[in-house]
Amino acid sequence: MIQFKTDDKFMIGAAIFIGFIVVLSGFYYVFYDGAQTETVKEPPIVMINDQISPYTNQGLIVEMLRIRNRGLMDHMLIKIGPGKEWKNPPSYFWIATVDGKEGNVEGNVGKTGVFSEWDNIGNENHMSFFIEEEQAISGITLKIIEKSSGGLFGVSSDVEKEAIHLSYDYRTGRWSGDDSFKDKDGYGHYLGETYEVWFNLYQSDYDHDGIPYWIEENVLKTDPTVDDSKLDPDNDGIPTSWEWKWEYDPFVWDDHENLDPDIDGIENSEEYMMKKWFANPHQPEIFIETDGMEQNGFLDLAPHELPMEAQQMIIERFAQHGIWVYIDDGGDFWKDGPNNGGGELVPYHKQLSDVTGKESLSFYKHYFADERKGIFRYIVMGNEGGFNNPCSYNTFDMIIVGTGLKDSVMKRSAFTPRAYKVGIAKVSLHELGHSLGLVPVTYPGNDILGAVKRYPSMTDEEYERYLFEYHSIMNYQYIYRDEVLFDYSDGSNGAPYDQNDWPLLYLPTHQVDMVSYEEPVDETFEDFEVVDDYPGVIYKGWSYDKNLTGVYENKCKEIAIVKNTDVTVQMFVKDEFDNESDRNVRIYAMPNVAPTNAKYSLITEGYIDSENNLFLYSIDEMIDELHPLH
Repeated sequence: MIQFKTDDKFMIGAAIFIGFIVVLSGFYYVFYDGAQTETVKEPPIVMINDQISPYTNQGLIVEMLRIRNRGLMDHMLIKIGPGKEWKNPPSYFWIATVDGKEGNVEGNVGKTGVFSEWDNIGNENHMSFFIEEEQAISGITLKIIEKSSGGLFGVSSDVEKEAIHLSYDYRTGRWSGDDSFKDKDGYGHYLGETYEVWFNLYQSDYDHDGIPYWIEENVLKTDPTVDDSKLDPDNDGIPTSWEWKWEYDPFVWDDHENLDPDIDGIENSEEYMMKKWFANPHQPEIFIETDGMEQNGFLDLAPHELPMEAQQMIIERFAQHGIWVYIDDGGDFWKDGPNNGGGELVPYHKQLSDVTGKESLSFYKHYFADERKGIFRYIVMGNEGGFNNPCSYNTFDMIIVGTGLKDSVMKRSAFTPRAYKVGIAKVSLHELGHSLGLVPVTYPGNDILGAVKRYPSMTDEEYERYLFEYHSIMNYQYIYRDEVLFDYSDGSNGAPYDQNDWPLLYLPTHQVDMVSYEEPVDETFEDFEVVDDYPGVIYKGWSYDKNLTGVYENKCKEIAIVKNTDVTVQMFVKDEFDNESDRNVRIYAMPNVAPTNAKYSLITEGYIDSENNLFLYSIDEMIDELHPLH
């Protein structure tokens, strides 16, 4: 339980300890032959069960879940030379060293004994290590080794590209070092200079719920012989094991349907549903499902799909800004997802419109699983067109990208396979920008086009300056005429004709209503009516406390996990509450992305006492109070 106090007079740990002694160290009386004897009962000693693995042999399992080389985007965007490096993926493998014992997967993974692909997603593998009984800590190193060809007589050599140094604690089941809980790039994830790595470590466990014996015995007070991954004692819809892993109290109801501490639009209940596919409630993520389109006979030469190279370009660009993108294209990694997941082919349509007809609704209804709506953005790689539009209410989570010869080759002058794939990546990144809040009604540079003046009241000089100074993929000028630009603007050309796009991205845009409707009668962007009626947080029985928010503003801001900007916070207090142990405070945060439309998200819940001291659940603090491990 983390406590934030309005003064420094008391510590909550000391208060609890003193109260504990006062209650249990009282006097009792023994009567013998009519004589009264006073005996003092000594205060009990708090006993810690420091056993680590009493019911099973101690072991450590190292899972390598995914390895992605980060270099493909740069190879695709090369401007001078033949640019063929993108066709030659690297070959690599990994080595795990645990307490000096080494395991090397070379010769036993991939199709040729090593991985030879830009991204090995869907090729999970693991190694197991015996650990001496009751050992508390293990030192672990994970290395990514790349096979480098060339040299004398063309003999390949092994080059160490990444080394991840970790310390695993068998009491807590957590690791620290180059990766740690709530670090800047996600738990079980390492963003290196050359490779991005997803991994997991866990120890032998009698009941197979992933919660170490020491934690169950001393902290949670659960039964170490019962699988807590199947139990939900607080009836909040999330089992004990997940709540323990991500630091939620498994015995107090949490509003997981609304909690979203990383403000990515994927609430905790959805993060739990997506846990098999790397979802992390403390790491901003974008999930995308992409389907293709059937070809229209033998003259329809372009495959209507999102190429692997384009996917990797999108993933890498967002990774550089601390946002992880996961794309379901129907690959093996996603095979156990919904029946109508990614990789399907929708019926051929020559052209689709984002204003009239909107036949994309049929794809949205029948090819995009209902349980994914609100989590995923849905991209269909069609024949012609390129737009982001709503298919339910006014939420912009549906995208069409034209991949036919007209859109991909003629319009973008993409006459080589590399240029063709880069062009598709550019349009996809552009449309994703709309689904992240970069729209014409918030900034005139978005969707500005040279051939058609979309802002009639703007002077020619202003129009030209937006057209050429807004150096962003959101500007059509740079989708079609700049071979290497594949990014949102950094604002380096200065306001008002340029803006820094990245701090304006609002990840939950795909699940909130846009502030304007695009009507069939609208001829220019100036015809859009913008009405923002957002009333702020509405939660019956709770009230905004301005003074309390002012006291804890900085602490609350630290709780929100937003990578591209800062936040505004508000604390809401329950109007009436009887039980002093009940949660009586809800903390909301809204990213400061104006003029992008945004809303408040619930980031945590806690308790305020009569002296306005704030208490938040913290399993790490509980461990430190019980028995400091470091």
